[in-house]
Amino acid sequence: MTTTSKIYDSAKTPWLALDEIQGLIRYKDLIFQLIRRNIVTRYKRSTLGILWTMLNPLGTMIILSIVFSRVFEIRGVYPAFIITNIVAWNYFQQTTQFSLTATLWGGDLFNRIYMPRTSFVIAMNGAGLVNLLFALVPLALIFLITHISIDLPILLFPLAIILLAIFTLGFSLLLSTLVIFFPDVAELYPVVLQGWFYISPIIFPETVLEDLLGGWILKLNPLYHILKVFQMTLYDGLFPSISQWMSAVFVSLFVFILGWLVITNSSRSFHYYN
Repeated sequence: MTTTSKIYDSAKTPWLALDEIQGLIRYKDLIFQLIRRNIVTRYKRSTLGILWTMLNPLGTMIILSIVFSRVFEIRGVYPAFIITNIVAWNYFQQTTQFSLTATLWGGDLFNRIYMPRTSFVIAMNGAGLVNLLFALVPLALIFLITHISIDLPILLFPLAIILLAIFTLGFSLLLSTLVIFFPDVAELYPVVLQGWFYISPIIFPETVLEDLLGGWILKLNPLYHILKVFQMTLYDGLFPSISQWMSAVFVSLFVFILGWLVITNSSRSFHYYN
């Protein structure tokens, strides 16, 4: 009697993006443990613990309000304007930076045991999303103090958070792939973030940036489209137009799909660079 054995040929596995999803499903418990570890590790040596997540945007808001409150016409509610944008920006900035660090730290581990290549990045984004939800507490407090009314568009605010999370995850995946092949990305990225901060409507009203390069500075800024719906549904109390929603959805999904395809199709080369 003859027996046949199944031969696995990695070169003939076509759907790497799908294989990664299947791997994440199998290792879902690991992802949850990594998210928990990221949250606990970040605050275990801190006296205030998770309160720092709330104090960080609050402190930034106070400093920026003192500096810029007399510059712009939105003086009365400028603190509410600032903290709305800072909460979104902090989530994006911290999550993408931590994802870079996690990828570099976990590179050697990937060579020793099997883990989905996206696991560390997804765990960092999950922990960042938890921190974002905690940061909404001081935001709500500032809204009460400055008498910002909560209107019906707030019902669409969770969708704005989802789009921000999808965009951030996709961008984190792209960065995490680049840093494997080009470690200098980790040193360059903080500089890029600093410039990105000032060309986004975070501390400046949108009208200030519309004059730069004929408005293209905003149109070509992918984060702008996400921040727009985030700000409108929460701070402005307005329903974004269909075109604004479409822009935000397109940008977030495009960056996510691109990041997912790039990291899954490049992951087999990672062990050569670790």
